[in-house]
Amino acid sequence: MPFDIIRDPLWNNVRVDPVARRLIDTPQFQRLRYVRQLGLAYLVYPGATHSRFEHALGTYHLARRALALLEERGDLAGLGDRECALARTAALLHDVGHYPFSHALEEIGVLHHEQVAGPLLEEGELARTLVAELGSDAPARVVAYISGASASPLAGLISGSLDLDKIEYLKRDAFMCGVPYGEIDVDRLLHSLRVVPGPDGGTPIVGVAEKGLAALESLLFAKYQMYRNVYWHHAVRSATAMYKRLVEEALREGAVPLARLPTFTDEGLLFHLDQAGPTPLLAALRARRLFKRAFECPAAELEGGVGEWIAEDRPLAVAVENRLASELGLAPGEVLIDYPAKTQMLGLDIPVLRREGVVRRLTAAGWEGAVNLPLVAEELYRSARWLRVFVARRVELPRERVHALLRLPPDALRDYAAEQTAAR
Repeated sequence: MPFDIIRDPLWNNVRVDPVARRLIDTPQFQRLRYVRQLGLAYLVYPGATHSRFEHALGTYHLARRALALLEERGDLAGLGDRECALARTAALLHDVGHYPFSHALEEIGVLHHEQVAGPLLEEGELARTLVAELGSDAPARVVAYISGASASPLAGLISGSLDLDKIEYLKRDAFMCGVPYGEIDVDRLLHSLRVVPGPDGGTPIVGVAEKGLAALESLLFAKYQMYRNVYWHHAVRSATAMYKRLVEEALREGAVPLARLPTFTDEGLLFHLDQAGPTPLLAALRARRLFKRAFECPAAELEGGVGEWIAEDRPLAVAVENRLASELGLAPGEVLIDYPAKTQMLGLDIPVLRREGVVRRLTAAGWEGAVNLPLVAEELYRSARWLRVFVARRVELPRERVHALLRLPPDALRDYAAEQTAAR
């Protein structure tokens, strides 16, 4: 079977089979060339202009490597070439539904990119290509892989605690940002992957050999370092908060239809918003006049559950922002409250093939005599996640005022926000 070779700065030669090449050439996949992998992080790390296109190719490359290693070990016996082809294809297409500037808009309550991918893969050119190359049920099978609903033994390679997406983006993001935080022992981790019996002898699933736990630790610490220093960097979060508010207002005013959001490129969306009517937020974002911190504290200083409404109840968060802006003598949209949505530093349920041949699950309880990875993951997560209040211009915001707001119950917060509405 003839292969095309695509040169990649991270993985060197990426071998692309004819099926993947046809999928890559579709307009839906080509759009990913113009969607930045790290959203607005390039405003802090100038090298972070790499795209979802590159990342998707890298994930496909890792899927090919992982499947080849599993086949050599005999773990794929009985699965067949088609199942492996579906897994490779899902790795390639897993990000096809991404919005402009990547994950940011998912934080305002729109559908997640995995859900957006469904119609793109089940209709149109991508669907026709999948059906022609991999069978009539291929679109639905690929969607199931991407959404985490697949019953295939290979599903964990695409969506799960050890999925190849994580390995790829951590390595690529660190490389392109020029930071030394994405050091993952990729070869050791790939060589440690196993297909092991599922719970209670059920469908086999992807796990890791015990000798790969050190490589798993490298994945955990790389993820922590990247969240702390890149993904949740205060200036990146400021730009992200501004972008979210900008698009949210455009959606509310009808300046951009919700259904069109997944079809835009990064610059295409900004151009569309500019044509619809320039705003101070858009001008500030384009000129990198980022909002400044008026308050910040790590999640480790907050009791469990405090402030979660910021990430979980977007309308309430916006209403409180506007009310606080009025209190500080600022205009609506000049105060932004940011608390990144919860993420897992490491999955809490990973099957591990022990040296004696038994499979044991690494869960939140940890293991005796070993590094308690889940507990470490939770501690690292709480130190990386910060709650911040950003403002368009310098104002005095007492810490005790913010802490008092954070601890109000939801009904009291709504009453507080309603005061501004009534005053208008």
